[in-house]
Amino acid sequence: MSKYDYLVVGAGLFGATFAYEAAKHGKRVKVIEKRDHIAGNIYTKEEYGIQVHQYGAHIFHTSNKEIWDYVNQFAEFNRYTNSPIANYKGEIYNLPFNMNTFSKMWGVKTPAEAQAKIDEQRQEMAGKQPANLEEQAISLIGRDIYEKLVKGYTEKQWGQKATDLPAFIIRRLPVRLTYDNNYFNDLYQGIPVGGYTQIVEKMLASDLIDVETGVDYFGHQAEYEAEFPKIVFTGMIDQYFGYQLGELQYRSLRFETEVLDEDNHQGNAVVNYTDAETPYTRIIEHKHFEFGKGDQGKTVITKEYPADWQRGDEPYYPVNNATNNSLYKQYAKLATETKPNVIFGGRLGQYRYYDMDQVLHAALVTVAKEFGK
Repeated sequence: MSKYDYLVVGAGLFGATFAYEAAKHGKRVKVIEKRDHIAGNIYTKEEYGIQVHQYGAHIFHTSNKEIWDYVNQFAEFNRYTNSPIANYKGEIYNLPFNMNTFSKMWGVKTPAEAQAKIDEQRQEMAGKQPANLEEQAISLIGRDIYEKLVKGYTEKQWGQKATDLPAFIIRRLPVRLTYDNNYFNDLYQGIPVGGYTQIVEKMLASDLIDVETGVDYFGHQAEYEAEFPKIVFTGMIDQYFGYQLGELQYRSLRFETEVLDEDNHQGNAVVNYTDAETPYTRIIEHKHFEFGKGDQGKTVITKEYPADWQRGDEPYYPVNNATNNSLYKQYAKLATETKPNVIFGGRLGQYRYYDMDQVLHAALVTVAKEFGK
């Protein structure tokens, strides 16, 4: 008999939330993590007084007060507002598309002038059903903004031409006829003061939870399944089943992080590079996530390069097209029929492009099913 009630595979946000809640219900939990640290992709590490987001920019945002209150148990959040800027061949534009963007693009000054320009540009697609992402974007925002701020970035992100991508990837593009650079519409947003890692550390601090890092589940899969009464698996669902129904698609990312001997490199936390020629999609300057933090004369930047995923690479997000979603449903059915004691969770286990608040919500839904309210 195992001394544990649950094995949680993966010490990211989903796994840590489940472990924390299970321990509150008096359950003993073993958590194993493939990487050499906890916190998954939200892992932050201090360098030169700066909390460095090791796996890309993470801005917590939600309109769900219950989730906001929940995460605030584990950290104090600052009032960081996500206001990325776009660099197109040296031209700087505000995101999301708002009056600052339109004024720079076309010289317009009023919402009525901006709307008239957008409507004029959208006429290119008048009466046509968009057949691909390019046509969908033009039908929403017109060619000028598409060419400068959508096309190159999107093609780099997905590794395909916009004309080969399905229209549904861009269901809508946020257009604001106000001079407001706040990217999200959510009621709550911010960055935890002192970084994200502390959140998962506090979740896993119970005496009922044991954590091991640097452990690959697949090195001992049969033994784990024999030993543990229940398993919470937050890795790739297709890998769990040995890809027996086929391979789901994922996108990967590569990060290049540098320490620079300067106070302020780009003046903003996130700058998107929207031209096709720049190989990375964005540069993150981490010190701008926390006001006034960081050593004088030092800053840390990260360039983010999208990449095709192949087995052995780190999968960062699913490619939720119709083919992949159909295959995922087959895996989910296989899981239900053959693995009643395994709970699949998180972006990879549930094959969904979750934001952090959605991961927390999905984990708490799973907890409620498992233990009741």
